[in-house]
Amino acid sequence: MHKFLAGTAILAAALLTGTVIQAQTAAPKERIQRGEYLANIMDCAGCHTPGIFLGKPDMARKFAGSEVGFQIPGLGTFYPPNLTPDVETGLGRWSEQDIVKAVRTGARPDGRMLAPAMPYQSYGKLTDADALALASYLKSLPAVRNQAPALAGPSEKAPGPYLTVASP
Repeated sequence: MHKFLAGTAILAAALLTGTVIQAQTAAPKERIQRGEYLANIMDCAGCHTPGIFLGKPDMARKFAGSEVGFQIPGLGTFYPPNLTPDVETGLGRWSEQDIVKAVRTGARPDGRMLAPAMPYQSYGKLTDADALALASYLKSLPAVRNQAPALAGPSEKAPGPYLTVASP
């Protein structure tokens, strides 16, 4: 009897572990749909889509980064990066937890901060479930190879067009 109970417990634990591992590797459809909803109301595409600031958004490359940046006096010029899971130019090497941390705190996996124009202070108020849903959605997008221009320091020439953020 004890061997039966022990065997059943081991089998149950193995099944449970397998279920947990599977749940971590594939986001449920409902979570991805919630993430899509959040990306839309948070207007992620409003900064991270090529052509958006030129009045000609390239929706075939939605979320693939912008060629137009934001110049912030004293800080530099920042270009919205590629949010698709492209390994070379986007978030392909980032885990869902890396994305959650960046959205909430402004800290990238390498420790650098995101552009000050990114409203991570507001996004930091996302619930755990919503932050994970957003990350799952971004990871579910088709990978689009598109390298946004590199940021330029305050004394460097910007590599592309930019909007200037000026204090009144």
